[in-house]
Amino acid sequence: MTRSPVLLVHGGAWNIPADLLDAHEQGVFDALQSGWRLLERGGSALDAVQAAVTVLEDDPAFDAGRGSFLTRDGRVQLDALLMDGGTLRAGGVACVERLRNPIRAARLVLDESPHVYFVGRGAEEFAEAHGLPLIDNRELVLDRERHRLAEAQARENSGAPDRTFTGHSEAEPPGGHDTVGAVAVDQQGCLAAGTSTGGTVNKDPGRVGDSSLIGCGCYADNASAAVSLTGWGEPIMKLVLGKWATDRVLAGGSPEQVAPDAMAYLFRRLGGHGGIILLGPDGRYGMAHNTPRMAWGLHTADGPRTGTRL
Repeated sequence: MTRSPVLLVHGGAWNIPADLLDAHEQGVFDALQSGWRLLERGGSALDAVQAAVTVLEDDPAFDAGRGSFLTRDGRVQLDALLMDGGTLRAGGVACVERLRNPIRAARLVLDESPHVYFVGRGAEEFAEAHGLPLIDNRELVLDRERHRLAEAQARENSGAPDRTFTGHSEAEPPGGHDTVGAVAVDQQGCLAAGTSTGGTVNKDPGRVGDSSLIGCGCYADNASAAVSLTGWGEPIMKLVLGKWATDRVLAGGSPEQVAPDAMAYLFRRLGGHGGIILLGPDGRYGMAHNTPRMAWGLHTADGPRTGTRL
């Protein structure tokens, strides 16, 4: 029996400035179109998630791929994870600097390696050995991000708080969070999830956040749900929040309720901020954020919807 597929995407949860809202909505719409074309033809959730995240990585509006935030020393370092809910196969890469689309490298790890996770030069060499071209890191760096890094470092040196993330907290790292992700269920009822990020602006080189860690920023299991998170990575990691959310769906919670519960739990336990998309194998879904805005998109048989608030 075939089911009606569902595709959910996000483009980060933070205090997205008004002049960037259109670009964020267009970006998630483009990602929806790419993934949905595969799902409506009977394609797999895994292929649809990869396609959607690839579009977001290629869009400089987001903190993934080209245009990502810069490390303290002015480079782009990228992390990504892709997970298949039917088999629990997963592939992750972190701290890669010479790959245009880390989600494609994550797919290669999932498909071609007995391992789950590669980092740094080893991840790049694995991807290159399996057909992905390596690029110069400078191809990923935008002048916009050089200016953002300089401003963040000037604020850091002055001791001034930065409120661009949530707009109401002084206890968070500087800069916005445009981490991208997607979850899907296909006509066979199989789930998949993917998350990709450039991390936080002015991060120390080698820092890895929640996005590419199984059960933290991304998880998929046909027995429960598929999830992708965005936001302040360290609290999300400490709570293993992706697995926390899918376990509650497994225990009988609805994605519609578990998603806001996860954001409330994140803030209550650790003062964390972010956003979540959550999808069950029956097509029920939930989205939530505790930041002023989150770029999101949903595609069902009824068509696409996008927004920056819920």
